[in-house]
Amino acid sequence: MHAIAVTRPGGPEVLEWREVPDPRPAPGEVLIEVAAAGLNRADLLQRQGHYPPPPGASEFPGMECSGVVAEVGEDVEGFRAGDEVCALLAGGGYAEKVPVPWEQVLPVPEGVSLVEAAALPEVACTVWSNVFMVGRLRRGETLLVHGGASGIGTFALQLAKAFGSRVVVTAGSADKIARCLELGADEAVNYREEDFAEKVTADVILDIIGAKYLARNISALATGGRLVVIGLQGGAKGDLDLGRLLAKRASIHATALRTRSVAEKGVIVRGVRDNVWPLVGAGSVRPIVHAVIPMADAAHAHRVLESGEHIGKVLLVR
Repeated sequence: MHAIAVTRPGGPEVLEWREVPDPRPAPGEVLIEVAAAGLNRADLLQRQGHYPPPPGASEFPGMECSGVVAEVGEDVEGFRAGDEVCALLAGGGYAEKVPVPWEQVLPVPEGVSLVEAAALPEVACTVWSNVFMVGRLRRGETLLVHGGASGIGTFALQLAKAFGSRVVVTAGSADKIARCLELGADEAVNYREEDFAEKVTADVILDIIGAKYLARNISALATGGRLVVIGLQGGAKGDLDLGRLLAKRASIHATALRTRSVAEKGVIVRGVRDNVWPLVGAGSVRPIVHAVIPMADAAHAHRVLESGEHIGKVLLVR
């Protein structure tokens, strides 16, 4: 088969479409013939040498894909050859085939094309596990989503609205703000022009920035609020006013998805299938795709993602 290899740490030019040995499914795995793969910022970090795959995972980038089950290993439940699926991966999505534990595989939701489905696994599992399982967002509460026009942001705002919450997003341009409002956000703050902490009080904050926003996130939390940090685009170390956190009876959680065990991911995937997939199938929540780019041109796709001008997901297709 062919796959995108990272030839050395560096810029997009280090990505190379090359012939590699065909994988086989181990017991408990299905082999997916990939139709499309979703891009994530973690892929950029891996390419730069800052985020190696977990032990035992594929060395090729790609944390989500869609495709058709080509082969089923021993001890697999619920899937057979020919099934159209999408999957949460620890790596290997930028390839023509990828083996994945069956617990991390999902059927393609009703009303979603096989290619579009590649935009779903990572964002759906990230949002469900962090906003709802960790953040415990409830109907009528307010969710603040940083990076509202991103793949995670566009999914989070739709899902929270579908569950009856009020949603505020931050974004960095008029076009992105307009799109977030079209998707159902109740309010959008241009972070280049306004301080969100002066405008928003939120019960749950989904944060991709980290240290740069830490103090302002604490300011924006409501009493009993929950800050969930899933990214460190603004740095890893910041000053925390514990007195303010204590006075608000608030909490901070920091999570990562890629390095969790198969069993932990399986719990999240089952939660997505039971609670999120029906909403996707009904059209209440849908994947937002910015661009579809040939997999062999992954370098161009990385440049699109790095530009920060996209709204929703960037996909690679076979």
